[in-house]
Formats: sequence, C-alpha cells, structure tokens
Amino acid sequence: MRPLLPLALATFAVGTDAFVIAGLLPDIAADLEVSVPAAGQLVTVFALTLAVAAPVLSWLLSPLDRRTALQLALIVFIVGNVVTALSPTYTLALPARILTAAGAATITATASSAAVAITPPERRGRAMALVIGGLTLSTALGMPLGNLIGGIDWRLTLWAVAALGIVAAIGISVALPKVVLPATSLTARLAPLRQPKVLTILVVTLLVMAGHYTVYTYIGAVTEGATTGSFPQAATMILFVWGVGVFGGNFFAGHLADRLPALRVAVAALAGSAVLLAISPLMVGHLVVACVWAAIWGATDGMASVVQQHRLVLFAPASAPVLLGLNSSAIYLGVALGGGLGGPAQDWLSVTLLGLPAAVLALLATIVTVAEARADPAKASLTSGFRAPSRTGGDAA
Repeated sequence: MRPLLPLALATFAVGTDAFVIAGLLPDIAADLEVSVPAAGQLVTVFALTLAVAAPVLSWLLSPLDRRTALQLALIVFIVGNVVTALSPTYTLALPARILTAAGAATITATASSAAVAITPPERRGRAMALVIGGLTLSTALGMPLGNLIGGIDWRLTLWAVAALGIVAAIGISVALPKVVLPATSLTARLAPLRQPKVLTILVVTLLVMAGHYTVYTYIGAVTEGATTGSFPQAATMILFVWGVGVFGGNFFAGHLADRLPALRVAVAALAGSAVLLAISPLMVGHLVVACVWAAIWGATDGMASVVQQHRLVLFAPASAPVLLGLNSSAIYLGVALGGGLGGPAQDWLSVTLLGLPAAVLALLATIVTVAEARADPAKASLTSGFRAPSRTGGDAA
C-alpha cells in the first residue's frame, strides 16, 4: 500500500491539472489579454497533446525502470506548470501547456504499470483502482479546490499543482522500489496492437468515455432544473457526489476484477452506464434525486475506467506500458469526442435529453464487448495471468 500512495498522488495532480483550467478560463483570458475561446485552446492543446503523446512516450520510456520513468515525467510536468504560472503572455503559456501535457501523458500509464508490477496477482485490480482513484478523486476534490484557489489568482492553482507533483516525486523516489519490466523486443511490445481484442477494448473505452462526457461536459446545464432556486453551491454538490461516485466505482471494480472474470465486470459497468445515461432526463428535475443519480452514474464511469485497463494488462502484461498509454489516449479522445458531440446535439434536442445519445454510445460499447467475447470466449474469460516484472535491474536489459 505504501508505494501506491505517491502513485495515486501523481495521478491526482494530473487529473486536477487537466480539468481545473476550464473553470479558470475567464480569469486567464483577462490576465493574458486574449478572448475566452482563445484561452480555451489551453485546454484543447493539453488534451490533444496528452492523447497523442501518451502511447508514444510510454513506448519510448518502457526500457527504463518505472521509478526513473515517473521521476522524469514528473520533472517535465512540474516544469511545465511552473512555466505556465510564470507566463506573462499567451504566446508563452500555450507551449508551456504542451510541455505540461507531455509530462502528464506518461504519468498515468507508468503509474498503473508500476502498480501492476509491485502488487501480487490477486490484488492487482485493487492496486490499479487505487492509482486511477487519484485521477478520479481529482474530479471530486481537485477541481473544486483548484477553482477555489484560482478565485484568488489562477496562477496559484498551477503553483499548487506543481507542489503536488513535487511531493509525489519525492514519495516515489523514497517509497517505490526499482521496477524493471521484463526484457522484451520492440516487435513483441507492439505485437498486441495487431490483435483485434486489444483494438476492441480501446474502441470500447473511447465509446463509453464519449458517452459519459457528452453529458458531463454540460452537466451544469443538464441539471439546471435541479439547481435553480436552490443554494448557490448546488451545482458544485452534484459535481462532488459524481466524483465521489467515480472514486467509489474505481475501488468497487478493482475488488470485483480480482474475484470475477474481467469481462463480466466490464459488461456490468458498460450496461450500467447505458442505463444511467438513458434515464438521466427523468433524474435531473429535483436536487436530491439528481445527486443520487449522479453518484450512481459516476460509479459506472469509475468502474469502466478500471476494468478496461485491467483487461488490457491481463491480455498482454509485457506490453502494459504501451497498452496503458493507448488506453489513456482513448480516454482523453473520448472526453474530447463527448464534448464535441454534446454541443451540436443541442441544436436538435433539449440539453436535458443529452443522456439519450450518450446512452447509445455506452450501449454500443456494451454490444461491442459482448460480441468480442462471443467471438473468442476462451480469452474473454481471463481473470489472471500477470507475469510479475522484476523489481531490480538484474532480470532485464
């Protein structure tokens, strides 16, 4: 447990950094003397850089032991945030966000592969849940706290994120043992990418994340009927309980994935996502009902995130860094796709009905997963099969 905590803190810092900027755009735009849409490109370029860089950097850094790879990634992440916080102009802030995203792109996948390496096979689902829990906890705590600090000065938020990165780097240097992955050729590492099962899992990740974020991106407008006339922090409460639900779903999926076939957990999470999104129009008219719905919906999101990673690592443990990097790309591309679809969708349906097209995406993810399992029932039933990487440099090149 002790080595996993700094890994979770690192992913918490990444999640906070990735999402908090969106809530600070008006202040950033005013300070850097650009329009709000232009400031919004700081969010876009971060997400796109992360999506593209995650698999590439995960592959490039895969020969390094996990501790060293994380230390390098956190240094880049910290420097990027410091440069952004010090940027006097938009022209400097934009490349600084690209630099920050390059560091962030490696952290989540590398932290997950390190957790897999240092944890006994029967507990690896829970270990991955704890590490990814840092990322999802950022939606419940990191974003509100970041916006609260940013209300004083948006640059302070980035200094705070950089400080989290420093603490995580120190913790990893002290608590994480040297973890070297088994010596594997480049051809062998990339071999799983030729497997339809891997591509299917990645497509499912993209589809279900797109479904969730078709609604989540516009959650303020979706739940306006429940928050109008209530107390000022009602919208924040819905976001908070959603984040708590995601965090709980992470750990629930981790425990289930260690005890049940990963496919069964995946189908339950994906089908649950489709149902919760489909009934959303009925759930957003009253604050209490909306909060209960948001918590359960968030849990299905958290479950899907963990079990998809779990399935990839079960299928090809030696290629975990590359596959987890690709999964991170699929997640962030799904987030971008969901936000992109949710906007135009409001031209032909009410914002409160966004859950319907979102549910279709989640249902497609469920159908694809079931079809893939029927096509290859032997591999679909995998529940274990990790090969523990070496913790020292003696077994790998």
